[in-house]
Amino acid sequence: MLRIGLTGGIAAGKSTVAAMLRERGAVVIDHDEIAREVVAPGTLGLDRVVERFGEGVLAPDGSLDRAALGHIVFNDLQARADLGALLHPEIARVSAEREAMAVAADGDALVVHDIPLLVETGQAEAHHIVVVVHAPADLRIRRLVEERGSSLPDARRRIAAQATDEERAAAADVLIDGAGSVDDLRAQVDELWARLQAELAEERG
Repeated sequence: MLRIGLTGGIAAGKSTVAAMLRERGAVVIDHDEIAREVVAPGTLGLDRVVERFGEGVLAPDGSLDRAALGHIVFNDLQARADLGALLHPEIARVSAEREAMAVAADGDALVVHDIPLLVETGQAEAHHIVVVVHAPADLRIRRLVEERGSSLPDARRRIAAQATDEERAAAADVLIDGAGSVDDLRAQVDELWARLQAELAEERG
């Protein structure tokens, strides 16, 4: 088994890289998806979030109002830290369970942990290889505004709330440039996939 940590700044192209790796046969564990699951209605995670941040983070149907919570945590360092302390242990537990299932099914699995805040949460050392997808901040801001409907101030806040490009690069074993075309990205993923296959063969001995 080879454990890969995949991360990158918001709107850098990380999700596209994850999808390409999945197409090639990797098991992708999406930590954002798990983060949504652990605060679904009826979960202890949602109860804890409401206890810390108040009823204002709930939508009328009782689900988590992500926009309301996001507005709080993107503007308050302590609130962001509190949210992480509430949810990261549960996310880690679920992701470990999914990795164990993947390895039980295939001892030679390439398991990609897609973790937006891998660097911020100090998880780089837990992976055999860390892959960072990067793109210039101005391009990521444009993508957030034009493709995801963010306002310009919100896009800037979201980028400022994450690790810097330099911090992510320092943790990277592999850097992928997400600023170009999909074909450019695909070519880089092909190179990465060849490296991962070689690393896996070496792990097998």
